[in-house]
Amino acid sequence: MERVARVGDAMHVTVGAGMRLHRLNAALAAAGLAMPNLGDIDRQSVAGAISTGTHGTGARLGGLATRVRGVRVVGADGEVREATPAQDPGLFEASRLGLGATGVLSAVTLDVVPAFLLRAQEEPWPLDRVLDGLAAADDDPDGLVGGNDHFEFYWFPHTRRALTKRNNRLAPDDEAAELERLRSSGPGAVARARTWLDEELLSNGAFELVNRLAAAVPRATPRLNAVSARALAPRTYVAPSHQVFVTARRVRFREMEYAVPRAHLVDVLTEVDRWLDRSGERVPFPVEVRFAAPDDVWLSTAHGRATAYVAVHQYAGLPHERYFDAVERVVAEVGGRPHWGKLHGLDAARCAPCTPGSRTSWPCATPRTRTACS
Repeated sequence: MERVARVGDAMHVTVGAGMRLHRLNAALAAAGLAMPNLGDIDRQSVAGAISTGTHGTGARLGGLATRVRGVRVVGADGEVREATPAQDPGLFEASRLGLGATGVLSAVTLDVVPAFLLRAQEEPWPLDRVLDGLAAADDDPDGLVGGNDHFEFYWFPHTRRALTKRNNRLAPDDEAAELERLRSSGPGAVARARTWLDEELLSNGAFELVNRLAAAVPRATPRLNAVSARALAPRTYVAPSHQVFVTARRVRFREMEYAVPRAHLVDVLTEVDRWLDRSGERVPFPVEVRFAAPDDVWLSTAHGRATAYVAVHQYAGLPHERYFDAVERVVAEVGGRPHWGKLHGLDAARCAPCTPGSRTSWPCATPRTRTACS
């Protein structure tokens, strides 16, 4: 379940579906290969990641399931079936993002690309500058989404500040020079590029302290968020793609994520901001925003439309239900689709109308107990 096999001379590999993404990334790198896009967590299995719609960010790129070219499925009756777009296409489509409904995935064939470097640029910006940059067309080289291979940002609630992340491939000549520099610098070069202040404040040790303070003194949350947003220093570094995509997460939190039409993203964020002001709810965790291209995967949250992903988080030591319910009502107004592997408040009846292909608008009902769709 943790083997990688090259498929002929094509840019495909077949992997055991139980392999964790961090092991897959290491095995691909050793073979001079890479996934073209990844999320920021690499602890999931390949089967779990594709089956729940895991995705990264990039206006021209889809989620991990869009890279699947074949599956091996063990059915409830024990039968083992191989499926591709040409062989048993119905089983293939239902299994590459199927929440395990068709059986247990034992192997997956993936499209891969030659290994590549990314130049990562991370900068704190005023939120209004970010929102203005989102209005540009995808073919505008100065636009944030279309003008970068991978763009995302983290908005700190109760502030008008955001951390932007722009990751772009290097030109061939630049990449050759950087590869030589990294080889000569040794294995610690990337670690030195990621400073302790930035890495710990956003993700781990110091951020844990910020959240504990917010839980103990909720009224201090806006000031704490403002300090966090301004303490982040701009940084630029170059590293292999999977080292840029993936970030260590050690602070425990609850998360809910909805896919919304990109054209409605600013409206959604505006309404969430207004609700926070009205409600008095205090949220020390940033809101994460990412992007994806339209795709044709049956249960993909980006099916048929250019998508923005809005992920809201709350520290595990604070209640999350009121905040998440309010965000869920906001995204309901624009046809939001819940991430299959994260918290949401929909039962099967309320899930069905928001899945791709439905002509029924998604009702904005009172959220019930948070559960997975059954």
